[in-house]
Amino acid sequence: MASTTSDKATPQRQAELLQNLAETKICFAEASKSLSHAPTLVAVSKTKPAWMTRACYEEGQRDFGENSDIDLVNKAKKLADLDSLRWHFIGVMKKTEGDDLRRQARMRELTTVSNLHAIQSLTSTEDADIYNNAIPADRKAPLNMLLQVNTSGEVQKSGLQYVDTETEAADSPLFKLACHIIEHCPKLHFQGLMTIGSQTESLASSERPNQDFETLKKTRDVLEGMLRSNPTFDGRWGDNGKLLLSMGMTADFEAGLRAGSHIVRVGTGIFGARRMK
Repeated sequence: MASTTSDKATPQRQAELLQNLAETKICFAEASKSLSHAPTLVAVSKTKPAWMTRACYEEGQRDFGENSDIDLVNKAKKLADLDSLRWHFIGVMKKTEGDDLRRQARMRELTTVSNLHAIQSLTSTEDADIYNNAIPADRKAPLNMLLQVNTSGEVQKSGLQYVDTETEAADSPLFKLACHIIEHCPKLHFQGLMTIGSQTESLASSERPNQDFETLKKTRDVLEGMLRSNPTFDGRWGDNGKLLLSMGMTADFEAGLRAGSHIVRVGTGIFGARRMK
């Protein structure tokens, strides 16, 4: 029952928000029943005000995502008292001509968020190095990195090319980036893969397996096999020897869970339609 009403902190709007969260959690739990692992629900607030994040936190939600690094940094400051909150950055800082220094400064500022749990949209060794070099010395654990994979082939979407075979993967940007993080970025941890499926597959996912999710699973299997074949990589990637998958959003998160996703990202279904800036 996502809303398009005002985002002012009224009792009615808060009740609606919490009802959305409760309904999402019911669907999340139902779709997760057959899984052998405990998946993570990331509530993606995007342009919504910080009071909404706080309200969801007070209802037990702990993982939150942002598409905008600026919004994430600002909200993290406002919500610094929420000790168990974990932030996930799922957006892309696009490169624009003449703006590279500002972009790098924003990347460095993002790493100062002490409870930043993961960046789910990495696509280049250059950015991996920037993040690795920017991690504060007092950070207690490496920053989790998920590599974004373009499984649909849509040119408007970010992400690296998926792979079908080890032969294909050996010289691929995806495998090279994974190896680069493991070998050269000690302050980062290669945790898994993320994709944003096509709308076509999303709409059909209640009737048949989502092919974008199946493509990501195949890519995961190929990478895992290659990483396991290198004994020097043991314990330096994934979670207990498995790469995590982040696939599924508001319209298809249940299909993502049924396909074995470890992380789903739900925005509109909880917070309502985003406000245009």
